[in-house]
Amino acid sequence: MPTTITDTDTADLQAIKELAAQVAQERFAPKAAQWDADRTAVPLEDRQFLGSLGFLGIALPEEYGGSGAPLSHALTVIEQLAYHCRPAAFQVFESNTGPAQVIARLGTEEQKQRFLPGIIAGDITMAVAISEPDAGSAATDLTTKAVVDGDTVRVTGNKRWISNGSEADVYLVYSRMSDAPGAKGIGAVLVEADREGVSFGAREKLMGFRGIPSADIYFDDVAVPKANIVVEPGGFRKLFTAFSIERLGNTTMSLALGQRALDLTVRYVQEREQFGKPLIEFQAVQMTVADMALQVEQARLLLERAAAAVVTGSDLPNPLHVSLAKCTANEMAKKVTDLAMQLHGGNGYTEEFGLERMHRDAHGWALAGGTPTMQRTRIVSEMLGRGFDQRK
Repeated sequence: MPTTITDTDTADLQAIKELAAQVAQERFAPKAAQWDADRTAVPLEDRQFLGSLGFLGIALPEEYGGSGAPLSHALTVIEQLAYHCRPAAFQVFESNTGPAQVIARLGTEEQKQRFLPGIIAGDITMAVAISEPDAGSAATDLTTKAVVDGDTVRVTGNKRWISNGSEADVYLVYSRMSDAPGAKGIGAVLVEADREGVSFGAREKLMGFRGIPSADIYFDDVAVPKANIVVEPGGFRKLFTAFSIERLGNTTMSLALGQRALDLTVRYVQEREQFGKPLIEFQAVQMTVADMALQVEQARLLLERAAAAVVTGSDLPNPLHVSLAKCTANEMAKKVTDLAMQLHGGNGYTEEFGLERMHRDAHGWALAGGTPTMQRTRIVSEMLGRGFDQRK
C-alpha cells in the first residue's frame, strides 16, 4: 500500500513553513545583502542555529538525529529561507538534498554514524565534488582517480565549480576508480578537508552565489581509508539517480527567487505611479505580471509533482518529472527576476531593491546541477527510454 500524507502531516508542514518563514524574515533577511556584498560564508553559529531548529535533518533518518520527514518538508524550509537569503537556504539544501542524502541512502552504516549526526547538528558540512576543468556537463569525462591500495584509497586530481568548496569539512568526490571506460569506471569516495594533500584554490568571484563559497580543490595523492568508499566503480547510475534529489533542492531555490520577484513586483506596481495613475492600470503591465504568475505557478506545480514521490528515505523521484521541474524553474527564475527588474525601472537596477542580486543568483542555479540544455536532453531520453551519445 502506498504511503500517503495525512492531516497530521499537513499540519506539521504548515507549522514548519511558518517557523521557517519567521526565521528567514527575522534572522537572515537583515544579513542577506551584506553577506552578498562581502562574499561572506554563513557563520558557524548561524548554521548551528539552523541545526538546533531541526532544519538540517528534516529529511534525514531519525536514528542519526534527523526527523525522517518527507522531502517536501525540507523543500518548504529551503523555499522560505531562500525567499530572503539563499546562503542560509543553502545550508538546508546541502544537508537535506545534497551529498548527505547520498550517504543516507547509499553509504555504509559506519559512514552514516560518522558523518550524519554532525551534519544534522550543523557542526560540519559536506559538499559534492563532481565537475573538473575539462568535465562539466560531460561528467563522465572526469579524470580524478581514487586507487585502492590495500586498506587505503589514494585520491589524485582537480575538482572545479564546487559549491561550498574550501568551506566544507568533507567532500563526496566522484572519481575514476577503475580502467573501465566512461561511467563504468566511476565511483565515489569521501575525502575530509583536513587530509594531507588536500588544498584549495582562491575563492571564485562569481556573478551570484556570493555568500556560497566556490573554489577549486586539489588532491595530491591524498590517502583515505578504504572505509570512505561510498559507491564502488560502476555505481555512477546510482549516484546520479540519488542526485535527482539535489536537483529538486535546486528547483526550489529557483522557485523561491521567482516567487519573491513576483511578490515584490505585485506590490510595487500597485504603489508606483506614472502619468497620474498606478503602474498596474496599464494593460502592458498587467500582461507582464500575468506572465510572471503563470511561470511561477508552472514551476511550483511541476516541483510539487516530482517531490510528492519522495516520502520515505528509500523513495526516489521520477527522473523525467525532476528534469521537467528543474528546467522550468531555472528558466522561470531568470525570466521573472528580469521582468521584475524591468517593471521596477531604475529602482530595479539598484542594489537597494535586491532584484539585481536575485537575478544574479537565478543564473547560478540554472548552471548548477545540470543546465537547462542538459535537462532538455534528459527529458527526451526519459520520454523515449533511450540515451543519446553526445560524442557522435
